[in-house]
Amino acid sequence: MAYVDFIGDLHRATKRDYVQRVVEHDKAESAAIATQFGADYWDGDRRYGYGGYTYDGRWRPMVQKIADHYGLKPGMRILDVGCGKGYLLHEFTQVVPGADVAGLEISEYAIEHAKPEIKDAIRQGNAKDLPFDDDAFDLVVSLGCLHNLANYDLDRAAREIERVGKGPKYIMVESFRNESEKANLLYWQLTCRAFHSPQEWEWLLGQAGYTGDYGCIYFE
Repeated sequence: MAYVDFIGDLHRATKRDYVQRVVEHDKAESAAIATQFGADYWDGDRRYGYGGYTYDGRWRPMVQKIADHYGLKPGMRILDVGCGKGYLLHEFTQVVPGADVAGLEISEYAIEHAKPEIKDAIRQGNAKDLPFDDDAFDLVVSLGCLHNLANYDLDRAAREIERVGKGPKYIMVESFRNESEKANLLYWQLTCRAFHSPQEWEWLLGQAGYTGDYGCIYFE
């Protein structure tokens, strides 16, 4: 298992006022609405989540890094677990023409409002029970999804990702390296249930038998 950072530059490009999110609104109420993963989370007020999640091409450079790192080729099958509106999947089809993409997403709203080009490739479901055969994919990725699970479901999800992937795998989660970043994560997060340092994430994934790579985003 290797630590690989594909998304750090993109994550740091967004400025966040951590304390404001706690003091300006009822954080508990915001989190309760966000964890429904409905319209408010994706396209409602910023207090509930993304504040409007639209396609703008921001994921293309990161997907190019992933494709280059893992040597992706046309015809390979790629799965995105927790794919949201499918923007990452769309970028894979652009960066790796001829790739066969599939997505799994728990939010019916996100699927209904997915990018039209890949909407039919997305199935509704939970990361802890992937509706795919063993060794079905050449690459499995999951970005910003598994930290939303309780530890017992996190273990199941990591085992499922390992099961369906016959090639490389990559998981990215929210994390912290010091007390400042931990406080910022607690202030900012709305849906996170698994709060772990990178070392703890590595241990947890290893306990599940996961053999792929992983990375973290931090709230500096």
